[in-house]
Amino acid sequence: MAHRHSENDQSRYGADGRPDRPARGTGGHTAPEPAAGAETPPATRAAPAAPHPRARRRAPRGRAARLSVPALGLVLAASLLGAANPAEAARSTGGPGTSSAPGGPGASGEPGARGEALDWQRCAVEGADPRQECATVKVPLDYARPNGRQIDIAVSRIRSERPADRRGALLLIPGGPGNSGLNGPSGKGQRLPSSVRGAYDLIGFDPRGVGSSTPVTCDLSHEQLATVNLRAWPDADGGLTGPVTRARTVAETCARDGGELVRHISTRNEARDIDRVRQALGEDRLSAWGHSYGTYAGSVYARMFPDRTDRWVLDSNDDPNPRRVARQWQANYAVGVEDTFPAFAAWATDPANGPVVADRPEQVRPLFLRLAAELDRDPLPWPGANPDRLTGNHLRQVMLDSLGSPARFPFLAQVINAVRTGGALPAPGTQPSDAFLRNNIAVAVATICNDVSWPRSLPTYERNVARDRARHPLTAGMPASVMPCAFWPYAPREPATRITDSGPSNVLLVQNLRDASTPHSGALRLRSAFGDRARMVSVDATGHGAYMAVDGNACGDRLVTDFLVTGRRPAHDVTCADAADIPSNRRAG
Repeated sequence: MAHRHSENDQSRYGADGRPDRPARGTGGHTAPEPAAGAETPPATRAAPAAPHPRARRRAPRGRAARLSVPALGLVLAASLLGAANPAEAARSTGGPGTSSAPGGPGASGEPGARGEALDWQRCAVEGADPRQECATVKVPLDYARPNGRQIDIAVSRIRSERPADRRGALLLIPGGPGNSGLNGPSGKGQRLPSSVRGAYDLIGFDPRGVGSSTPVTCDLSHEQLATVNLRAWPDADGGLTGPVTRARTVAETCARDGGELVRHISTRNEARDIDRVRQALGEDRLSAWGHSYGTYAGSVYARMFPDRTDRWVLDSNDDPNPRRVARQWQANYAVGVEDTFPAFAAWATDPANGPVVADRPEQVRPLFLRLAAELDRDPLPWPGANPDRLTGNHLRQVMLDSLGSPARFPFLAQVINAVRTGGALPAPGTQPSDAFLRNNIAVAVATICNDVSWPRSLPTYERNVARDRARHPLTAGMPASVMPCAFWPYAPREPATRITDSGPSNVLLVQNLRDASTPHSGALRLRSAFGDRARMVSVDATGHGAYMAVDGNACGDRLVTDFLVTGRRPAHDVTCADAADIPSNRRAG
């Protein structure tokens, strides 16, 4: 059985990365998460907000939207658990093109001027904005040995567009785990309103192990890298022979190929790396926009370094359960799909959106389940796809990917109609390179397995899968199935972080009501964990990604932008519809 840690969030590392000494009166155990030094004490509580109008962008509808929809395999490239746009992530993996520069505080302390410790150079990254600069920060491989081997963290920035209005640095924390964020300032950063781009330098980075930082790899074959094979889909009959074989292979391969670094990739170490980046930038505090897994990394940073946070936005939020961590994220897919599938069913039966899959929304779910069962028994050839057969699990994976954004609904409808009518399947999309995926999966596996121990008992998984398949047939037991962490050879080096209400009241969560990857119910648990530190904006929208989404919500966008620019948050948790006018009257930061 996997080694179990206490739920108490106790770290053996201190402000300088060295192991903490036991506090007096603790019986030799390390003290609870320190509130001083690098893992800093709570600041005085700031407060919340008033809205600022912003124009709404409309989601694409009808046949025209179908032309730009990414096909199968493009959605999960980011990780075993996360949802992302891997096409954008893959473009973000070029090198910084810089000489390395020290990243932590030196003997004389933190840099005195913004970024003076960094050697900023032009970014050698495909698709980078000409204004984007890149540099390298050195951080310890092992924070328990801060003077030992150092590794690189690649960072990027686009300076404030209005220096006179500059407030500080806004860190864009990527999802995954395993996603590149180096091109974030050029990508998602340019979707931000001009008021935000004027208030902040936009900062991106590749987390440890990723892309242009010191990388790791996992030498899986092209077929093993297929999204449907990386997910823990049970066999057609609900058995676990297939997922056990795949999970064991991934764990053994990633542990073998990842070297020493793979043992030191974790969310808590990502938080420590972020603080080294902050120091290298010369910032007393950081603001942040974390997305998906980036909300968990951002939450852990806000717990470990509360006084180093300024205005903290967490978008599409991971459940913070400290006993389960990524096990809970995996389990939440069952709920997220149930929350989101009705939105697809309504869309796919509206003739305004093109050929319908059924006459009424209530017919779509049984149709999908019937087609998936038929494909379990008799797969269809799908030339160009990876793998090149459309099985029941492959269809389920298309569904899971497509529920990430209404812009992908047309592709799912096309696949369903092709199977239903015997027509030609649509052309599959182009998967990111195998090299990109090998790096991505290595970091994802290391992070989720090093953060928390997973069960190793096969009968436990068999019971959980059978129960989950009965309760949530759309996901067929995948959310309860075997992951590589059941075979990971290393125990976590420290307990997972328990998110609490200790720290300044400067966190704003934003969350769609219908999100297959990070469901609203999980975001509510993060909101509860933060207590009075946070407010939450729930957005009446569908998809993974709430702030500045293509099919976004003007009310939600307005409230988040107002918080980043002025510090005002809603006075209480709110739910945003398109025309909502939410009062906010308190300031944070």
